[in-house]
Amino acid sequence: MVYKNIKNIDKIVFGTGSFDQLDEIIAPKRTQNKKYFVFLVDDFFKGKYLEKRIPANSDDIIKFIFTGKDEPKTEQIDQLRDEILNSKGLPSGVVGIGGGSIMDIAKALAVMFTQEGSSTLYQGLNLAKNPGIYHVGVPTISGTGAECSTTAVLTGPEKKLGIKCEFTPFDQIILDPELTLTVPTNHWFYTGMDSYIHCIESSTGCLYNTFSKAYGDTSLQLCREVFLGEDSGQTVENAEKLMVASLFGGLSLSYSEVGVCHALSYGLAYVFGTRHGIANCIAFNVLEDYYPEGVKEFREMIRKHHIDLPINMSKDWTDEQITKMAEISFALSHMWDHALGADWKEKLTLDMIKDLFRRM
Repeated sequence: MVYKNIKNIDKIVFGTGSFDQLDEIIAPKRTQNKKYFVFLVDDFFKGKYLEKRIPANSDDIIKFIFTGKDEPKTEQIDQLRDEILNSKGLPSGVVGIGGGSIMDIAKALAVMFTQEGSSTLYQGLNLAKNPGIYHVGVPTISGTGAECSTTAVLTGPEKKLGIKCEFTPFDQIILDPELTLTVPTNHWFYTGMDSYIHCIESSTGCLYNTFSKAYGDTSLQLCREVFLGEDSGQTVENAEKLMVASLFGGLSLSYSEVGVCHALSYGLAYVFGTRHGIANCIAFNVLEDYYPEGVKEFREMIRKHHIDLPINMSKDWTDEQITKMAEISFALSHMWDHALGADWKEKLTLDMIKDLFRRM
């Protein structure tokens, strides 16, 4: 048995208003490389109050990134890296401010600043050989766990797969629940469900263990309080709970793995560009054969919060699209290993995966 030797976040700040410590936190790093920072900010905050609070110096670069349509792509990372290096040289660090997509872009960019060639060459496990530069994550929505994940998930021309290595995790994260209070209800729900689904998948697979359970059980309890409790909904207290649930859900996965739902959601994202949170929800809703109790509870949460989850989508899909999604999903062997066991290819066929997509 070979046990994982995990590299994770070096430092964490948690609490309402903690975003204001960002300037103080990054100040000592400004002497490194070309002495400037790159701030990657979700386009949602352009022109809003948060933009004025970003502690950018005159030499720094602020890039507002639209994340409302597509998930992070390898081409996007390559273009950002080349543009920034060609204009100002190697930065002191990268700060990502936004949701899961911004977290993944910031992690990938920090790693790719010091690698040669396209990011497509580094989609996989431990393929990056040079340490990246200092990077900070400031999540503004809770659920993805991208703030603590060892993976920067990217969609490339041939596959959706993350850059996963010891250089990927953030050196610092700032968890300020106040930043999540303006999230629209549907988006809040879909992203929050990512944390819930993480823990359901982690707890029902072959790699589940005491380490995963300690974080996962706490995350599940917090999710249930936020989405099923008497005081459920988007309150300040629940913002704190969901932010911790997101962190713990991600940490639970660091010594376990996701399963069937995530494998299917990657197929949806690759073919249709479906955002990760809603893709997970669409997929999870048809997986009662694999996660009966989890799906039952998930549907109760859907009803309680009046979420209009898309259904009957597959009626408009072609056989070619369904086949491609199934092929993308089937290729994610690490997820199927966890969900079904090392002999998963004896239990699962491409046609069975196609059938799951046809239920959506």
